[in-house]
Amino acid sequence: MVEWTTLEGLSPYAETLAAMEARAAAIAEGRADEAIWLLEHPPLYTAGTSARTEDLTDPNRFPVHVAGRGGQYTYHGPGQRVVYTMLDLNRRGRDVRCFVRHLENWVIDTLAEFNIRGEIRPGRVGVWVTRPDRPANPDGTPAEDKIAAIGIKLRRWVSFHGISINVEPDLSHFSGIVPCGIRDHGVTSLVDLGLPVTMADLDAALVATFPRHFPDDPSETGRPLFACNG
Repeated sequence: MVEWTTLEGLSPYAETLAAMEARAAAIAEGRADEAIWLLEHPPLYTAGTSARTEDLTDPNRFPVHVAGRGGQYTYHGPGQRVVYTMLDLNRRGRDVRCFVRHLENWVIDTLAEFNIRGEIRPGRVGVWVTRPDRPANPDGTPAEDKIAAIGIKLRRWVSFHGISINVEPDLSHFSGIVPCGIRDHGVTSLVDLGLPVTMADLDAALVATFPRHFPDDPSETGRPLFACNG
């Protein structure tokens, strides 16, 4: 079974990362159940393994932490739901691409609970929403903003780090980095899109949609615990 934990207040980054790594090790050794942690961090930037120095445009604004996950620079702060996802791919299928696809689709289904159409874009990590309220891009494509980021790491086929979804963060805080190395698009949040969604509302949607992508009992779906087609 997956153990869900909501951490109250603002979780300090270094201590939380150390605890997450310890839990992932315990899962790999069979000493603990899989886990999902729901939390918020104080304002900070994290650097993934592909982070480029030039994408940290305001290095003195907030603390910068080396995360060890995949990806580039991201922002975490109050009003953003961070979802640390510690799942055992030894039992769910050792397919990293498939796992990321499930994370993406979990976010998309969660957003759909609020009638938001989240989408994936080739070459752009995360989940995106179109902005018909803004002028189209010069090439005629609709304006788009990023609403959720994904960055994971695997150790002994147990995942940690995970996803972040913008509920009501201070969007100006993203200006100190080039989020995920993408310069031509902005960021948004549920509240920025005009939806009075609370953190509790989002958490309930995450819990409700999780089994569609990460079932505990394969007999419920007629397929393995973790499967992708194609």
